[in-house]
Amino acid sequence: MLDILRDRRSIRKYKDVKIDEQIIDQLKEAALRSPSSRGINPWRLLFITDKDMLEVLSRAKQSGSGFLKGASLGVVVIARDEESDVWIEDCSIASIILQLTGQSLGLGSCWIQIRNRMHNDGQTSEDYIRKALDLPEGSKVECMIAFGYPDEIKEPHPKSELEYGKILES
Repeated sequence: MLDILRDRRSIRKYKDVKIDEQIIDQLKEAALRSPSSRGINPWRLLFITDKDMLEVLSRAKQSGSGFLKGASLGVVVIARDEESDVWIEDCSIASIILQLTGQSLGLGSCWIQIRNRMHNDGQTSEDYIRKALDLPEGSKVECMIAFGYPDEIKEPHPKSELEYGKILES
């Protein structure tokens, strides 16, 4: 697991190669096994491979989401906030489980923050995605995750550059 954490980097360039359905199924299983406060599992996960929809979703933010159009898979992580007071945390946990599983399967990925972000001056990124995907009113969108086979190489961060000063001794 530590090797996966060492090697995982945010990848924004992907090869134009379809992800096999068996790999997508493994990502789904991993997400469904994610820990959740009190076992509520408030998240809902939309696995999107349609290139036209990925293009639409890539415009969800003014910047920082455009690379989704080059991905083979996008996962939209949403929740119903009335189901859990810690839906944000639970969605975040499921998201990183997805990314680490993707890394273990040879995929690159990158988190795209949506909650509290703007599509334009008059519309939130959440509202844009809710409309694009025809999501029920009250759906909260935490993030999207782009997946694909990496078309860029990023070296792991050297251990010497880790911020050990943020580890507090008791």
